[in-house]
Amino acid sequence: MSWEKVKLGDIATFSNGINFGEDAYSSGVKLITVSDFGNLYYPDYASLNEVDEKVLRKNDYLKDGDIVFVRSNGNKELVGRCMLISNPPAPVTYSGFCIRARLNDTQLNAPHFFAYYFKSQIFRKAMSNSAVGANIQNLNQGLLSNHILSLPPLKEQKRIADILSAYDNLIENNQKQIKLLEEAAQCLYKQWFIDLRYPGHETTPIVDGLPQGWRKECLGNLVPILTGKKDANYGTADGKYPFFTCSQEPIKSPGYSFDTSAVILAGNGDFNVKLYRGKFEAYQRTYVLAPKDKNYLYLVYNSVQGKMRELFQGASGSTIKFLTKGMIESIPIVIPSNLILKKFNDLQDAIQKKIEVLKTSIICSVESRDRLLPKLMNGELEI
Repeated sequence: MSWEKVKLGDIATFSNGINFGEDAYSSGVKLITVSDFGNLYYPDYASLNEVDEKVLRKNDYLKDGDIVFVRSNGNKELVGRCMLISNPPAPVTYSGFCIRARLNDTQLNAPHFFAYYFKSQIFRKAMSNSAVGANIQNLNQGLLSNHILSLPPLKEQKRIADILSAYDNLIENNQKQIKLLEEAAQCLYKQWFIDLRYPGHETTPIVDGLPQGWRKECLGNLVPILTGKKDANYGTADGKYPFFTCSQEPIKSPGYSFDTSAVILAGNGDFNVKLYRGKFEAYQRTYVLAPKDKNYLYLVYNSVQGKMRELFQGASGSTIKFLTKGMIESIPIVIPSNLILKKFNDLQDAIQKKIEVLKTSIICSVESRDRLLPKLMNGELEI
């Protein structure tokens, strides 16, 4: 059966997100902003900021089946990225730098299919007006409405979405395992270095609030405080190396400036903290903390993670907008005895290796899905 040519504006409606002041940030309605997209297919609702419901109109709420795009951004590689809203667990809206697409009839057209279509090179080439699918300069309602696509029947739409969803389900399961492993690592750190319930704690004397043989250092004495040098536009869709910006998910870059084991800290936004071992690139407002002594890597990582929760709200209760070098240098690090440090590092390293295996599996799944995606979208593969 041939695929029908359809104008997107005939089967969907579009709406820009809300604009609001900084005072609107409050407990209330989950908010999707440009920094929440990354390479995700669905929002990570737990990580979203919130806004006061008073700034919203009835039509500003997202619902099941909606698709949200990045409308504009300083990093053109991000423009046109999208996420599907699927059974949102809480009320959710979207910012003014985003556009919402809502299918007129989800009984005739499958939202999951369209979410995959919008991520395909076919769509990106059309939006960028380039044969090679260069970065989309800007996205607007008119551009989306006038786009014409070849649309398969509903049964084929669902079959295509099911095939691609199998990869995303595997990715999601691996992400859940990673989260559990990260929580286990954090719990181990808290038990040993906050609660002081480490092996042998029963017989170790406490001196000045710390076990005998332990000491406390400022992070600045252990780690050079570096920042990335690259602008966000250095990122490319086909890059070989992870490029850490202030977003939750790294993008890609064609080259690297760092080849080390480091704690990577976003200097603004939600101040997310990551641990990475290998070659990578970093954005200008991203801090790269590579300990002089690699034995301190996991101590630094967990200490910075714990401190960010406190710093985010600030000592006075007001939310800070960015992290300064001085704030980071002053983060306290508890240094245990060599024996305890080795035991801790061995346990943390075992967890980290499992996490890295799962992340490699995710990368392979993403690449396989993305190779299959254009072939399904242009009808090259029979299903």
